Amino acid sequence: MEIRTATAEDWPSIYPFYAATMAEGRTYAFPPGQSLAEARPWWMEQPPGRTVVAVLDGEVVGSAKMGPNRPGPGSHIGTASFLVDPAHRGRGIGRALGVHVIDWHREQGFHGIQFNAVVEVNEPAVHLWRSLGFEVLGTVPEAFAHPDHGLVGLHLMYQRL
Repeated sequence: MEIRTATAEDWPSIYPFYAATMAEGRTYAFPPGQSLAEARPWWMEQPPGRTVVAVLDGEVVGSAKMGPNRPGPGSHIGTASFLVDPAHRGRGIGRALGVHVIDWHREQGFHGIQFNAVVEVNEPAVHLWRSLGFEVLGTVPEAFAHPDHGLVGLHLMYQRL
């Protein structure tokens, strides 16, 4: 699998699994039903951020976006978001993207990485981030309306670099 910087030409390949993930309503509080053009600025980061794609056998199967969590005095803490094509989940793509994001943040001199809103019932994500060294600092109760579980918490997760 190759992980590389996403180009404008990659967006049409990312969009179908972006749209599918948002339509599921289980992991992101992003607006569902966005068009290709409406969704683009929600995922394709501008500098100093970065968006990458995971490519397997010539097919874009995942993506991550990363950069400073806050501007100015908070810019030394990074953040990131991840998408894996539902047809390719469970194949280590999320883990590979997570390792890439951690390495990138270290190379860029960030002091830590903060995930602002990990849905507490998203067990695969919570397990993955814990296995990569993140800890849950706190949980905002009932902050996410999950289609199967009702109101559930959002974890604030952190890793010091």
